[in-house]
Amino acid sequence: MTSSVQAATDPQPGLLARLSAEALGSLFIVLVAVGVSILSNPAGAPLPAALTAGLTVTACMVAFGYVSGGHFNPAITLGNLIAGRIRAIAAVAYIAAQLIGSVLGAALVYVVVTTVPLLTDARVAFGTTAAGFDTHAPAQTQLAGVLLVEVVGSALLVAVFLGATAGRRALPSLAPFAVGLATAVLLQFGQALGNLPFNPARATAQAVFSPSWAVEGLWLFWVAPLMGAALAGLAFRGFQGLSLPAGTAAEDHAGSDAINDDFDAGTETAEETVDAGAETTPKPLPAKPANDDARDFFDGKKG
Repeated sequence: MTSSVQAATDPQPGLLARLSAEALGSLFIVLVAVGVSILSNPAGAPLPAALTAGLTVTACMVAFGYVSGGHFNPAITLGNLIAGRIRAIAAVAYIAAQLIGSVLGAALVYVVVTTVPLLTDARVAFGTTAAGFDTHAPAQTQLAGVLLVEVVGSALLVAVFLGATAGRRALPSLAPFAVGLATAVLLQFGQALGNLPFNPARATAQAVFSPSWAVEGLWLFWVAPLMGAALAGLAFRGFQGLSLPAGTAAEDHAGSDAINDDFDAGTETAEETVDAGAETTPKPLPAKPANDDARDFFDGKKG
């Protein structure tokens, strides 16, 4: 009952607030991750760049997760959409905000790079860490290999996010660390193959300030991670349906379904006429199941 009252009385972040949080989080992630990648020589020492990016994701989820859900990645947003946690219109808006924030973050890095005397060409510097394949990949990984790793890696990343933030047994305080650690591990692997970001927004932001080849190959770093996200979202939805007993399915799905409604958890009243001319009396309907804390915190309450 307490959680129902809180859900009914606590103010929910509006769409503008959620989009601002997604843009700011994306900006910080790209600013730090791309900046460290360019200035730390990830080909020779990949750990600092990968670990920094993962820690930045963790920090941004802690800072902004309670507002927007802490996606900061179109692949994660798509996974949430397919899993039923966010509306389609809101998902499109999230992706737009993530792109805007990521490009602004990359622009700030570009300005900083132009002030470093040792980096005589900012675009070439961006190109050294931009996502690529074949001759533009550090290991000259072929397209098929990059496609496979991006699909599988993005599916794993989205699965970690969905699993860490779902159900009544989830621990909201641990979710940012799980997602950040997964990001760091994947980036450590992906950098050696082709600077794989497992994030279409980050890939786009880097490509904008890189040589033309990065934009020409950008399609792969949208198609592959979104494919992986779709697989993870479908798998999560299927596992959830199979693992829930018939009697409790409605309750455990309430967190997802409520995201598509106005968050008015509590009891509703309906007027029922007893007989002609009689006064109507309010009759309470069954209370809507309240959102669990994990989904309330990381799903942004409403998508």
